[in-house]
Amino acid sequence: MLTGKQKRFLRKEAHHLSPIFQVGKQGVNENMIAQLNDVLEKRELIKVNILQNVFEDKKEIAQQIVQGTESELVQLIGNIVILYKPSEENKQIQLP
Repeated sequence: MLTGKQKRFLRKEAHHLSPIFQVGKQGVNENMIAQLNDVLEKRELIKVNILQNVFEDKKEIAQQIVQGTESELVQLIGNIVILYKPSEENKQIQLP
């Protein structure tokens, strides 16, 4: 579980990142979770864009992604979800 200080740090780190995934009409599926896990292992901190045409609630989608990838939800702001998951082999981010 991340502390408030750690979340602030990660938000600052994520500020310049561009979303590398989009959740569309199909919502969250196993294939997407697998791809997200791969990218999280490499980068640790990513942004996911939830498109306007999604019928489900944004919080619900963010929760599905977090549970599927076993990552931490750093922030849900507008349609952007910021996720963090410490890498097993490629640790880059040192949390305060």
